[in-house]
Amino acid sequence: MKTIGILGGLGPESTSDYYREIISAFNAQYTERAYPEIIIYSANINEFMHMVKISAWDKLIEWLGGKIQCLHNAGAEFAVIASNTPHIVFDEIQALSPIPLLSIVEQTSKKAQQMRLGKLGLLGTKLTMESDFYRKPFMQKGMSVVVPAENEQTLIHHRLFSEIELGIFKDSTRSELLDIAKRMVDQDKIDALILGCTELPLILTKNEFGIPFLNTTAIHCESIIEYCIAD
Repeated sequence: MKTIGILGGLGPESTSDYYREIISAFNAQYTERAYPEIIIYSANINEFMHMVKISAWDKLIEWLGGKIQCLHNAGAEFAVIASNTPHIVFDEIQALSPIPLLSIVEQTSKKAQQMRLGKLGLLGTKLTMESDFYRKPFMQKGMSVVVPAENEQTLIHHRLFSEIELGIFKDSTRSELLDIAKRMVDQDKIDALILGCTELPLILTKNEFGIPFLNTTAIHCESIIEYCIAD
């Protein structure tokens, strides 16, 4: 098995979810506790958010690339970024990386294609919803991605960083998110919803309204395991 590198901390709640998902999957497949070796670099989310806020993309690429280099130096044979938003510069980081990287966006688009989905809603941070780095791989596979209305995006972003990223899961917030999802089902006619922030599956834990909620953390972890055990 290959040694896994995880660039986490963006945020901490979902990083621990990655570890649990990977270990749980190996428990299900192997009977002799054949766990993979996992190296985690927990980065400073405040530094990350500051660079995003001021659009310091070159500095962000260098910063994230340095963390990947640290994982490589520690023995990781491939790596993942345990967060959706940093994938806005994934291609640039991959070009600098000394080891292979698995993209959460690419893996999610492949999963959606396998499920024969056509029109998907996307929830995430405001940057994730506003940018096109999610739309592009889906469009290339013949699918479309729609996002919530501007005021809904603002609410989602606020709830993510004032509550969910801090491990605070309120029933009222869950209801707000589900109301947005229901409106997108009714008005935008989406046939699936991408939980495009790795904290969202911690509060939206099951499918609703007769459509699949794509847990990007679980999809990413599935690809991590496949790559880890592949020859």
